[in-house]
Amino acid sequence: MWSETKKQELLRRFGKLYPDPKSELTFSNDFELVVSVILSAQCTDKKVNEVTPSLFRAYPNFKRLSEAEIAELEKIIRPINYYRTKARNLIRMAQSVREEFRGKLPQTREGLSSLHGIGRKTASVILSEKNIEPAFPVDTHVFRVSRRLKLARSKVRDKVEEQVKKQFEPPRWRELHHWLIFHGRRICKAQRPLCEECALSDLCASSTSKNS
Repeated sequence: MWSETKKQELLRRFGKLYPDPKSELTFSNDFELVVSVILSAQCTDKKVNEVTPSLFRAYPNFKRLSEAEIAELEKIIRPINYYRTKARNLIRMAQSVREEFRGKLPQTREGLSSLHGIGRKTASVILSEKNIEPAFPVDTHVFRVSRRLKLARSKVRDKVEEQVKKQFEPPRWRELHHWLIFHGRRICKAQRPLCEECALSDLCASSTSKNS
């Protein structure tokens, strides 16, 4: 468990390193948000952003997407990992939004989780991005960096979420989520973390720079 002083120093440094903590997905409304987040599972935001302009031109809303031909949708999102499964989920999600929620994206965790392609993490991302409720989604970057920093020690994703949330106030969860993602993408990489370049090395129990 980190001391309060150390936690505040971590937040201060993250804020200096990444002063604009927000999603790197490109979206402008609820429809684009949910589609982008579903596509981003096990895929980079950069790749999603390359595909969505064409996707949103062809299918600009839930109604059009709900009526999409699976083969045409697959053709557009083919560069995305697991595009066949995601194409099916997108169409079913759009159909459910039209039929069960009058064409409006549900604004509760229960409603979101009832849609195809939306699990706990995806629902948390949407709720957090829309500022509906505090949430701390744990993706691969958040999981890895949280454990390397020893903010969490569990090897189970849901437990990591619980352990980190207990140490920070709910209003800080959203920015901390984005900071951990940014740091995982830029510095604390999966295979070769750049410990020598890391501004958090003196705070990190896993840093290899301490032994150099």
